[in-house]
Amino acid sequence: MSRIGKQEIIIPTGVTVEITGGILTVKGQKGELKKDIKDEIRFNIIDGKITSEPIRNDKFSRALWGTYMSHLKNMIKGVQEGFTKKLLIEGVGHKWDVKGEKLQLNIGFSHLVFLDIPKGISVIADKVSLVVSGINKEAVASFAMVVRKQKTGEPYKGKGIRYFGEILRRKQGKKSA
Repeated sequence: MSRIGKQEIIIPTGVTVEITGGILTVKGQKGELKKDIKDEIRFNIIDGKITSEPIRNDKFSRALWGTYMSHLKNMIKGVQEGFTKKLLIEGVGHKWDVKGEKLQLNIGFSHLVFLDIPKGISVIADKVSLVVSGINKEAVASFAMVVRKQKTGEPYKGKGIRYFGEILRRKQGKKSA
């Protein structure tokens, strides 16, 4: 039995949840999210609460049970509050800037790196921090990961891009005799 799947989700005021034709739709004050779902799980919406149960008792259905409830919980939180990821940049001459629909990175290469900002995501660039925000948790985390992978923090001097709160494990350099 899935511990996450067994829990019931309370629908907050101002948020509507609909399941029609294999599409899960959540609408709220910040926007609307849709997700295709398989018919392995039965959702019950009663009195502002959502419960679910698998239709069959096989491994695939049980795996989707908790996954879909987690997705639904994230969708409700996204249309109500939104999600943010904060990134930090460290290094001499390392900087970033938002130019229209692109993020420009100057991270120590011989050329500038340009990344397209996906629709539905807003990016705010300061001198050392970058805030990625939106209503879709997967899209926000995915774009933040793409930015971080351009130049991950290196262990000797700490130069590179890292998440806010991420601790880089520093190494000792070469010893001189």
